[in-house]
Amino acid sequence: MNTTEQKTVVIGGISGGIGSSLAEQLSGTGDRVIGFARNAQGLEALRARHPEIETHICDATDPEALSTCFEQIIATHGQIDAYAHAIGSIFLKPAHLTSTEDWHHTVLTNLSSAFYALRAATKHMSRQSRGSCLFFSTAAAQVGIANHEAIAAAKGGIEAMVRSAAATYAPRGLRINAIAPSLTDTPLAGPMTSNPKMLEISKRMHPLGDIARPDDIASLAEWLLSDNARFVTGQVFTIDGGISTIVPKPKM
Repeated sequence: MNTTEQKTVVIGGISGGIGSSLAEQLSGTGDRVIGFARNAQGLEALRARHPEIETHICDATDPEALSTCFEQIIATHGQIDAYAHAIGSIFLKPAHLTSTEDWHHTVLTNLSSAFYALRAATKHMSRQSRGSCLFFSTAAAQVGIANHEAIAAAKGGIEAMVRSAAATYAPRGLRINAIAPSLTDTPLAGPMTSNPKMLEISKRMHPLGDIARPDDIASLAEWLLSDNARFVTGQVFTIDGGISTIVPKPKM
């Protein structure tokens, strides 16, 4: 963040591909970076690379555990200036092959966890009369892509939540935004990106002929959380190589 004042930034899902990339970018700017995840091994690996980053084990789908985690961070550091919710899943099946259990898990992991985090973060930020929250949707919530019914519904809910929350908390000095990436080369997407045929198909689906890298997403996330984006709220920014908006010129 390009500011002279040190900020306290919390990242949910800090051990994931986008979360860890954002943490690494922020850790070099002088801000205090704190994160949580439920994967202890991933947190240990991150701390080995960046011992200056504080981490906590927390399952964001457990509202009580999440609230306690935020309370602990506030008790230790006194404030949370920015929060990024880099937590989610990838579930690709048509509706008629999606079990009720799969549906509930997809909504819990993506939408419910985001709401629990929004509730916890805004509770504290409202007392400060300042703060920024960032959530992650998907390009599949903005353009119809086959077999994305469950995940598109859950992530589309995040976009609606962001717009409503931005309206609610703007008078209190809080900004709420989202990023909607397409397929990104993260460990979560490993089953697809590690399959050469699936990877090639995915690249061809994107007008720019490639898929996103975590740093592509994290660079925008860093800006949105910073004071440089002080006049931006209630927005969903799509990073998808053009897949949701343009039709590439056919190769002759």
